[in-house]
Amino acid sequence: MSTPLTHNRRQFLKEASGGFAMTAFAGMCGKLRAQSIDPLANRSPHFSPAADRVIFIYSTGGVSHVDTFDYKPQLSKDHGKSIVASRWLNKPGEFTRYLIKPRWNFKQYGESGTWVSDLFPHIGSVIDDICVLNAMHCDSDGHDKGTLAAHTGSAQFTRPSVGSWVSYGLGTENQNLPSFMVLAPAAPYAGAQTWGSCFLPGCHQGTHVIPGKNPIANVAPRGLSPQQQQKELGLLNRLNRSHQNSRHTDLAINARIRSFETAFGMQQAAPEAFQVSAENQQTLEMYGMERGDTAGFGWQCLMARRLAERGVRFIELIDVGSNNNWDSHGNMKDHERLAKNIDKPLAGLIRDLKQRGMLERTLLVWTSEFGRTPFNTNANHAGREHHNSCFTSWMAGGGVKGGMVYGKSDAYGIMPTEESAHTHDLHATILNQVGLNHEELTYRHAGRDFRLTDVRGEVLHDILHSQKAVG
Repeated sequence: MSTPLTHNRRQFLKEASGGFAMTAFAGMCGKLRAQSIDPLANRSPHFSPAADRVIFIYSTGGVSHVDTFDYKPQLSKDHGKSIVASRWLNKPGEFTRYLIKPRWNFKQYGESGTWVSDLFPHIGSVIDDICVLNAMHCDSDGHDKGTLAAHTGSAQFTRPSVGSWVSYGLGTENQNLPSFMVLAPAAPYAGAQTWGSCFLPGCHQGTHVIPGKNPIANVAPRGLSPQQQQKELGLLNRLNRSHQNSRHTDLAINARIRSFETAFGMQQAAPEAFQVSAENQQTLEMYGMERGDTAGFGWQCLMARRLAERGVRFIELIDVGSNNNWDSHGNMKDHERLAKNIDKPLAGLIRDLKQRGMLERTLLVWTSEFGRTPFNTNANHAGREHHNSCFTSWMAGGGVKGGMVYGKSDAYGIMPTEESAHTHDLHATILNQVGLNHEELTYRHAGRDFRLTDVRGEVLHDILHSQKAVG
């Protein structure tokens, strides 16, 4: 006598899915596309894009601008001099503090003669492909809020990530891979909100991949034949459809069903994409990798190139981990170890994309949540505090002019003086380069239209090659 089927959808999902790839099969994919509009369908941009994809690199903790890319010889000359700071440890006021010189020397690199510190000699070697933004500022000097703002444009409220907005605006070029992928050993400050889709359809959230021996261990069905998988998932599909029919506006249901599609496609596409054994030794050395490496920032950068080749729209690399945090309150010398970890891989990524003819259509963005103070409580202090009034980011490829510095700060790197750029401006420029108007890319939620840049943001046209509008 057969056991009656208990119609508990949540329990069935838990028992039947095992690995997420077991929650989809080809027939279901075909039915979904035939019955509804695919939220990840490839969409036309607002105008002709300069870039087809974005690689967003995030160094968590607050990288010191005056020790890396914002050359301040006067800061070295006036080391130990007292100044009055208008903000200290997230509090406004008047604070007597003392200037602290950079710990590293700076050199001019490339035909552009751009100044780069000794922390980044490899990036210095490709500086003619990079536009340095030396007068960035943002709304918060707290890690959680600063990280949230760097990713979502909002320091106060949970909002969709920039990667989710790109996915929502353009869809995917590869139905077998997610449109937005995040390669990170762990989540940064603010957690998974940094790649969340918030009120956008759930299929646009980032797919988090953790580097390691088997970063996508659950992509293949465990112990099931194709026939068994098809039977179980056929029932799952019917349950999903029945549940969806009674909840037409439930975005979570639609997102779950669409995720099943992607999961099935990843059974075929992901193993090949993550198989780096075919890469030659020269390429591995370019990224600072040893053959057999399955983790490390070099692996993240190489995987970014491989995913970009396969049509993933937005790839984020997060420089984070148990020992990877640029929050150097007590020991700025730790910047040396942290910079060495990313310097060669990032330069290798730029070189690799360029020699493959991909850099022109791939936009690279490197940033941190804020910079660090050029001053402290005494001139001999070994660390620097949070500083959101002025910091450095950089962009490369994707229609951005290389070999230039945009923006200028005062003699000590405390405040911007020329061509200051807010986080909203950075986001507006990212969207612009993939053919999206940041003012027109909106989503109706809770009675109002939301956008990544809220009610602010200006495209940094001075750093861009010219573009032609569609039509």
